[in-house]
Amino acid sequence: MQKLIELGSDMAALWGEYWKSYLNGIANTLILALVATVIGCLIGFVCGILQTIPHSKSDPPVKRFFLALIRVIVRVYVEVFRGTPMILQAVFVYYALPYFTNNQVRFSNVWLAAIVVVSINTGAYMAESVRGGILSIDPGQTEGAKAIGMNHFQTMRYVILPQALRNIMPQIGNNFIINIKDTSVMFIIAFTEFFAVHRGAVGATYKYFPSATIEMIGYLCMTLTASFILRWVEKKMDGSDNYELVKEDQLVLTSGTYNHPQKGSPFDEKSKEYRERLEQELKHGRNRGER
Repeated sequence: MQKLIELGSDMAALWGEYWKSYLNGIANTLILALVATVIGCLIGFVCGILQTIPHSKSDPPVKRFFLALIRVIVRVYVEVFRGTPMILQAVFVYYALPYFTNNQVRFSNVWLAAIVVVSINTGAYMAESVRGGILSIDPGQTEGAKAIGMNHFQTMRYVILPQALRNIMPQIGNNFIINIKDTSVMFIIAFTEFFAVHRGAVGATYKYFPSATIEMIGYLCMTLTASFILRWVEKKMDGSDNYELVKEDQLVLTSGTYNHPQKGSPFDEKSKEYRERLEQELKHGRNRGER
């Protein structure tokens, strides 16, 4: 119990001294994770769509060559960035330019470098998620869209992608939560996010565990809030759970039963045609065909 009281006291002291830095780190972490997730999703959608462009042996050789080349490039990109740690990707992206250009070209803004690293990493994961989401849609819907004259672009835009987006929405949320945590490796390029603030506080006070506890609580609060919001968005996309079936369609008009507001139908006494026919019958009687 004494240790818990001591831990609480150290955490309170750290928060009282560095609360502005902690909050700034939290804000930077959330902004980086959100922006990088959005850009990564766009990259993933482009890569996923490129991988699912249909082709056949009857297509021109040039088209087949370029589609095959695009798929190879996307596959290499996905495997490289899914198969290596983000911290090493940050090192290569941030330090490769000055290394190969003798310091002539470098990132002038660490924010830009961090967004590029997290975005391309997220895009690699999202590319496979989008490809799987597109392939999960019933092929019959694609055939139906083509049957009514839609081209591939229209089919993807109006039929396939809206459904695929709903299917991969949990994965988008999962990537956002992962990015909130994985931005902690951006300290390697001197980006001031939540974990970098923790390292600075520890270097000044040597209170590693109390500061780490603050970090753990902060990350947990961010991820739980993100999970709650994403579940709410998913629920909104699903729509209502209860639907009332329409038992009678007021717009369906049965032949011979529609009554004009003034004329009526041809079969009732309000109709001008009915009255004229009745007068003729009274004068001349019915003919054989009408008896």
